[in-house]
Amino acid sequence: MSITVPPPKCLKKPLEVPHRHMFGPGPSNVPPRILKAGASPIIGHMHPEMFEIMSDIKSGIQYMFQTQNNMTLAVSGTGHTAMECAIFNTVEPGDSVLTAVNGIWGERAAEMAERIGARVNTIVAPPGGFFTNEQIEQALSKYRPALFFLAHGESSTGVLHPLDEIGQLCHKYSCLFLVDSVASIGGAPLYMDQQGIDILYTGSQKVLNAPPGTAPISFSNRACQKIFNRMSKPVSFFLDLSWLANYWGCDGKPSRIYHHTGPVTAFYSLRESLAVLIEEGLENSWERHQKVAEYFHTGLESMGLKLFVKEKKARLPTVTTIVAPHGYDWKEITAYIMKIHNLEISGGLGPSVGLVLRVGLMGCNSSKTNADMVLTALKDALMHCHKSKV
Repeated sequence: MSITVPPPKCLKKPLEVPHRHMFGPGPSNVPPRILKAGASPIIGHMHPEMFEIMSDIKSGIQYMFQTQNNMTLAVSGTGHTAMECAIFNTVEPGDSVLTAVNGIWGERAAEMAERIGARVNTIVAPPGGFFTNEQIEQALSKYRPALFFLAHGESSTGVLHPLDEIGQLCHKYSCLFLVDSVASIGGAPLYMDQQGIDILYTGSQKVLNAPPGTAPISFSNRACQKIFNRMSKPVSFFLDLSWLANYWGCDGKPSRIYHHTGPVTAFYSLRESLAVLIEEGLENSWERHQKVAEYFHTGLESMGLKLFVKEKKARLPTVTTIVAPHGYDWKEITAYIMKIHNLEISGGLGPSVGLVLRVGLMGCNSSKTNADMVLTALKDALMHCHKSKV
C-alpha cells in the first residue's frame, strides 16, 4: 500500500490568528495573564499536582456560585456540555420536565430532555420578556415536574431573569431547580445556596475570560439524592456524575479512577480566571458590570437607538440587545464593524434573529473605554451602511 492523500499545503504555512475586539455575546477576549497560565507545561491528568489544581478550581467555583456544595466541579466541554450533564443525570425516561422559554436556551434544554424520553412542558414568554413567580408556580402546580429549567442570563434576548423565591417554589412542589448562568455569572448577583438553586452551571468563555472548553457546575444535596438513586444509568458515560464525582474528588473515596483525559491546559486557564475574579471580588465585579452597562445603554439611547429589553431591572449587564435599526440590514452593520473597526458584535440568536444586535462587554472587556469603542463603531456603521427609504 502507498500514501494516496498528499500533505495539505495549508498546514505548511504558519498559523496566523488576528487580534480582534471580541465584543459579541461570547467568547470574550482572554487577557495575557490567563493565556500565559494556559501555556504552562503539560502534566498528567492523574498527577497529584493536577488534583491540587482541580481542588483550587472547585474552591473558586464554590466562591463564584456562592455555594458550599461538595458536588462542585468543571465539566470538560462548553456550556452545552454542562447543560447535558445536568439534564442527563437528573432526568430519567418518563420524568416530567418544565422549561422556561424566553429565548434559545430554554428551547435547547427542552430538546435535550425530550431526546432522553422526558415528558417536557414549557412556559413561553416573548423575546425580551420574563416570567412572574405566579406564572411559574401555576406551571409547577399544573405539571408537577421533577426538574424546572430557567436561564438566569438569556444571552439571545438580553434578559436577566429574577431568581428570588423560585427555588423555594420548586421545593414546595418537590421539584429540582436548574439554572443556566453562562452569560450572567460574575456579572450579576447570584447566590446558589441562598436562592435555593439545586443545579447551577456556567461556561469559561464569558465573564471569566478563559478559553472555551470548561464548564463549572454544582449540585445540591437534594439533586444528588435524586441522581444517585436513579432506576437506570445516565444515557451518557462521559457525563455520568458518579464517574465525574470520583475524578474531581467529590465522592469521598480514597483513590481516583481514570474516567477521561481532562483538558489539562484548559484547567490551568480556568484556575487563573477564577483567581482573577477572586482578586477583584464578586461584589466589585457585579458593580463594575452594572455601571458599564448603564453607561453603554445611555450612550445607545443618546444615539436614538432603542434597547430591546424594556424593563431596566431585567436587562442583562453582560450582553446588551439593541433593537435592529429600522431600514438597515443587521448583517451589513456587523460586517462593516468587523471590517473597519476589527470589532465583533453580533445579530440575534434563535427567537431574536433579525430583531436585535447583541453586544457583550464581559470580564476584562467590561469598561467604559470599550463601551465608547462600540458606540463609535455603531455611529460610523449607521453613517456608511445602506439605509432603505421604505
